[in-house]
Amino acid sequence: MENGYFQLVSLPGGGYGMKFFPPKEEGEAVRVGEAAEWLDGQGIAYELGVIKQFAESGKDTVCFLGPGECPVVNETYRITVSEDKMFATVRFYPPSETGSRISFNEFLVDLRYRNIISGIHMTELQDHFQSGGMYCTDLLVAKGKEPRQGKDAEIEYFFNTDLRIRPTQREDGSVDFFNLNVINHCHKGDLLARIIPEDEGEYGTNIMGGKIKPKEVKRKVLKYGKHIDLSEDKLSITSQVDGHVMLVDDQVFVSDVYTVENVDISTGNIDFNGSVQINGNVSTNYVVRANGNVIINGVVEGAHIYATGNIIIARGMNGMSKGTLHAGGNIVAKFMESAEIVAENGYVDTGAILHCTVTAGDEVIVHGKRGFVAGGHVKAGNKISVKNLGAEMCAPTVVEVGVNPQLKTDYLNLQREVADLMKSIKNAQPILSSFAEKHAQGVKFTPEQLKYFKVAMNAIEADKVRLAKKNQEMLNLQQLVDSKRRAVVEVTGEVFPGTTIVIGDVSMVVKSSYKYCRFERVQGEVKMGPL
Repeated sequence: MENGYFQLVSLPGGGYGMKFFPPKEEGEAVRVGEAAEWLDGQGIAYELGVIKQFAESGKDTVCFLGPGECPVVNETYRITVSEDKMFATVRFYPPSETGSRISFNEFLVDLRYRNIISGIHMTELQDHFQSGGMYCTDLLVAKGKEPRQGKDAEIEYFFNTDLRIRPTQREDGSVDFFNLNVINHCHKGDLLARIIPEDEGEYGTNIMGGKIKPKEVKRKVLKYGKHIDLSEDKLSITSQVDGHVMLVDDQVFVSDVYTVENVDISTGNIDFNGSVQINGNVSTNYVVRANGNVIINGVVEGAHIYATGNIIIARGMNGMSKGTLHAGGNIVAKFMESAEIVAENGYVDTGAILHCTVTAGDEVIVHGKRGFVAGGHVKAGNKISVKNLGAEMCAPTVVEVGVNPQLKTDYLNLQREVADLMKSIKNAQPILSSFAEKHAQGVKFTPEQLKYFKVAMNAIEADKVRLAKKNQEMLNLQQLVDSKRRAVVEVTGEVFPGTTIVIGDVSMVVKSSYKYCRFERVQGEVKMGPL
């Protein structure tokens, strides 16, 4: 493919003109404006209309320009450099019949004069100089090298880091509470995590030799707790013990897991500083305490389970009106009956709740084939999602969202601490005022009195610092409490009359049966709407 171009030539009958060469193989036709601009640059007179007529004819033709000998015009060119100095192009214009071509070396000297020194495309340029020439065509002179962008460091974990795993729901609507996969077992020497180091990339270079820096990349550091070894190169960590591994706030923890078949007369109560796995059942009145997770593959009957992490019960909880489940994280059980259930900072996930008192810092999900809440009082900080809510001919059912009991307790405790600090500061103020007055009157104090005053002053300043911190904590908690006002109750099946819905500080009693609905707080009232 060759573009069309023009050239000054001598005419057989005398005079000179501009010869137009048509394009070949779908090349670009001669640009009239470009031809006119070139003639202007050479100081040669012309008529634009005539030039345009000949240029657009698409034929190999000559346009008469004037009498006399053909002007001597050497080969010329125009170099264009991009704003970012990453590439330059050149358009060559042929010499007149009486002119001469420039040499490759002359062209290279001019490039250096223009400070174009890097990424020069020698082969393409040599093709022009060694052939009859590529005219009125953009040829690449030089192209800069883009920087190779690097990549942030990454941490690859060799265990499941999803903290919100829930039971798998089968196609028939039932829930598989046996295959929970919520505990990450590890063994001594197991690789837990490793850093894939950052790639800082490579500098680029523009056509004038300037360096182009790649974007900054982020480094990573492994964070971990006890029972973990760090490699010498600080790029990987391994477990020191057989146990359970988890990721909390980007920090890896390994805790030992205590495993028993059943909790009964053969084991007594269990109090373990780590996670506990019970392959069978927990008998009535026994207590299990774990500084970690509690996994129970059987059933819990009238027992008390406490865990700082999660509680998982594959076959459910029959509290017999005295059983307790209390978790710092989440609670998952096939069913819950006649028990007190508390998930401080997490969710409760089950297939049925019957006559229970349930409290969840986050949400309560009751799904499955039946998925009902009947009787009792169910509270969640953000959301309650249930298939069927309440029941005909059943004890009263109350569901409450937008209230996090732990937040309330923390707020009340902060109020008491603030009141005590203010009282302490107020009681110490008269002592300081009295000392200041006596000091102004010239009273001399003993070293013991001065020491006492200094201690009192330091105590007041420390109390003021604590007071400011507690006030800020109260403000933060108030904002959290306010955010709970968007909490909702969702019913994917039916809600029965007599059920009480409480959202924040407002409530309503359902008068009629409704299906597929949601309840939320709107303008100070509990309103029902469609899902």
